[in-house]
Amino acid sequence: MKILDISPELRTSLPGSRSQILEEIEALVIEAETISPENSPSLDQLCSKIQNNHSRLNSASPLSKSEKLQIWKLSYRLWNACVDLSNYTGIHSSGNGVKISEQQAKLRQISADLLFLAGDVTGIPSPSLKSASFFYKTGLIWHDLKKFDLAASCFERATDLTAKIDVDQNSDGGERKFLLDLNLARSRTAWEVSERNLALTLLNRSKNILFGSPKSYRALANQYLMFGKLMLSNKLESAIKDSLKLMNEALDLCEKGLRISRRSDESLTLKALRSKSLRFIAAAHLQGGEFESVLKCIKVLREGDGDQHPASPVLAMNAWLALGRHREAEKELRGMVVDIPEGIWLSAIEAYFQAAGVAGAETVKEVFLGLLGRCHVSAGVAVRVVHRIIGSGGSAIGGGGGGIDWSLVRAKVVAELVSDDRVMALFNSEEAAKEKTTMHALLWNCGADHFRSKKYEISAEMFEKSMLYIPYNEENIMLRAKGFRVLCLCHLCLSLLDQAQEFIDEAEKLQPNVACALLKFKVYLQKKDENGAIKQMQSMASCPDFTPEFLSLSAHEAIACQSLPVAVESLTNLLNFYSLGKSMPTPEVVVLRTLVTILSQEPTNEKEILKFAKQAKKRICELGPESFFGKGEVGRREKNWFAVNSWNIGTRAGKENKFEICAEFLESAAEFYGASIDDEVEEEITMVCKSLILSVSATIAAEKSRNSPLPESDVKRAIALLDRAGKILTKISSKVQMVDNGAAIEPMIFFIHTFNAYDLRGRLENGATQQLQLVKSFASSKACTPEYLLQIGLCASQSPRPNPEAANFALNACLSSLLASPSPDYKTIALIIRKLIMLAGFSMGDTDDEVYSVYKQAFRIMVGLKEGEYPMEEGKWLATTAWNRAAMPVRLGQIAIARRWINIGLELGGHVKGMEGYRECMEEFVSGFDEKFYGHVDKDTGGGNSSSATQLVL
Repeated sequence: MKILDISPELRTSLPGSRSQILEEIEALVIEAETISPENSPSLDQLCSKIQNNHSRLNSASPLSKSEKLQIWKLSYRLWNACVDLSNYTGIHSSGNGVKISEQQAKLRQISADLLFLAGDVTGIPSPSLKSASFFYKTGLIWHDLKKFDLAASCFERATDLTAKIDVDQNSDGGERKFLLDLNLARSRTAWEVSERNLALTLLNRSKNILFGSPKSYRALANQYLMFGKLMLSNKLESAIKDSLKLMNEALDLCEKGLRISRRSDESLTLKALRSKSLRFIAAAHLQGGEFESVLKCIKVLREGDGDQHPASPVLAMNAWLALGRHREAEKELRGMVVDIPEGIWLSAIEAYFQAAGVAGAETVKEVFLGLLGRCHVSAGVAVRVVHRIIGSGGSAIGGGGGGIDWSLVRAKVVAELVSDDRVMALFNSEEAAKEKTTMHALLWNCGADHFRSKKYEISAEMFEKSMLYIPYNEENIMLRAKGFRVLCLCHLCLSLLDQAQEFIDEAEKLQPNVACALLKFKVYLQKKDENGAIKQMQSMASCPDFTPEFLSLSAHEAIACQSLPVAVESLTNLLNFYSLGKSMPTPEVVVLRTLVTILSQEPTNEKEILKFAKQAKKRICELGPESFFGKGEVGRREKNWFAVNSWNIGTRAGKENKFEICAEFLESAAEFYGASIDDEVEEEITMVCKSLILSVSATIAAEKSRNSPLPESDVKRAIALLDRAGKILTKISSKVQMVDNGAAIEPMIFFIHTFNAYDLRGRLENGATQQLQLVKSFASSKACTPEYLLQIGLCASQSPRPNPEAANFALNACLSSLLASPSPDYKTIALIIRKLIMLAGFSMGDTDDEVYSVYKQAFRIMVGLKEGEYPMEEGKWLATTAWNRAAMPVRLGQIAIARRWINIGLELGGHVKGMEGYRECMEEFVSGFDEKFYGHVDKDTGGGNSSSATQLVL
């Protein structure tokens, strides 16, 4: 057995093994030479295999000269294969081009590593430099691929390989150029990984290897300028100084390069870079606020080379503007060359416009129109100009005295620009159709912004200018109609009603729809033509795109214009759609509430309000309270609104003696309060009761005011309402005391209920018994007071349909209550006594004893009273009528009865002040009466001859 068979790991140390590895590498190189982008995924495997063999070869024993030469050739073949593949990929690029480039970079890296492995090869000049060039070129590829760590590694290895090269003035120019390029590339990579100090150090070292060619100066200057530009782009104050140092280095190198330049082409490129450096130095000064330095740089540019770069006048203009020299800035703006890029020109326009303000608006317009005359300008450029002017920031600028609206100034400039015939001509071709649409959108949006800001005049102008960019064809009829509608709206806001009418008429010709109808409606409203507005509103329903929501909008517009009849008509029409069961955007209860609110503004609209209140009651019955009012707290609020509103209108109508209206509103209030949403509230039940009772009171008051009795049907209906209220009264009085709180019923309401029920029941047959029961029930209630009983008693005794029993009961109950009082009202007591005497005297089937008992009771009341406490006139009346009642019994010979009346009259007269003269007459008559009758007739039996008693007349 051979040693190789025992220890395979030793094979790599043997010469035959290196040969095998080289054969494998050659085979892989051949494969690389035949590979194409179509089978590029195999590059991954190929790179892995070559890298593996390179590692094996690197660990082998020192290579022979022939092996080094073979590796050198294989490295070059692999590099050339990568070059071919890159060239083919550049022509036939594919979607995964970046990935292919990364694999090629790996192959190039392997090629450079193989060349480094070969080292010095006999017969090949400068092998280290060639190996370094491979690493340099591979590093450039890694840099482009953003693999900065791999790029830095390649550049460092290339630098190590060139470290032994002695560079002096006699050195080969190619070597010096390569070293400079390597230094610059390594500096760029260091900059990318934020190693700024290393990058600048490498640039400074590069000054020592500059060879006597202007190109080398230009390359190093260009790198200094690039770093300066990157620093300036940070826009940090601290970076401006550093960027200026780098740009000045670039400028200095350009000057040195020009001094050694011998060819015109080299001088031209250096001069261009010099001008570029000066412009960026000027830009840095502008950013740093050194405006005088900016102008010096521009002056040097123009004096030296006659600089015509488009950025130069922009820089100068900005510097002049910053110094407040607007006239010089305007000269720079007007002097811009024809072929200036539009981006720079637009930026200059914006800067000048924003700084110069109103004074520069005309200049901007003239400059743009002048540009149209000097060169070809496309529709797209015009769109971008308008977009830049409209879309830039700024709200107010100074100038012309006081603050000026910046957006308004912009809009006016744009309006003048877009209406110019030369600008409009740019959009006449079919190729500019897209730009024409864009221009219309820009102007439309500008008009909409101003409309939202309530700048209606400029808004109308912008909308009008936007219509210049609407093609006259069938496809854009709707857009033109929309433009006329919005112009109508603008002129409405400006109160230019005739113009608004013209625009909406044009819109209607193009596209009749409900939007046109609504705008015509607004015109009629503002013209105060309510009849025209109502007709226009009614015609909306015939529009194909009509929805009920437009009636709601009409009502809102009418309310805003204080045209209440039109608003009422709109909402009334809207109500018709709810009965159809459609889904509506606004709840029906809201529409009815709005109607009532509008009508309530005029006190004479009670009947109209009542009509809608009745409609609300009808809809409650049809839909149910919760479906009509809504559920929960929302429903309760709506219900209470209608209830309270009906109550307030009803009570106000009652105070104004509009009793019929009052009765109907209060009855409606009872219905609204009684509508059930969730749980019943006791306060609402109380209001139902009060509303019913007062509604009946108003009905009775209306009857009296028109002096026409209620029909029997109305009487029965009123009784039914009172019966319903009576049940609530019974329910409430059993729960709460008669106290002043939200759930209690005032005693007055109890009285009114009893009083009205007494009145109405007296109009029916067999109502007297029910009347008496009502009075007795009321007398036993806590709401009863003497005053209420007195009123009931007087009504029962004096009404066209008297009820003596009820009157007698009420008056006696009242008298008892008054007498039980700590301080009785004797004036009222005297009145009651008189009424009781009259009732007892005129009642059918009464006896003398009943009347006498009333007089006797009056006497007992008067006994013990202070003088004058009992009304004197009533006392005289009692004494006189009692005395005079003896006349008839005397004539009839009823001596005992006569004597009783004589005695009570005499007793009453003794307690009344002012009857002294009458008393003497009465006593004289009594003496004669006793002498005449008791001397001949037994006083217990009566009888005897009749005689006339002396009549007392007060």
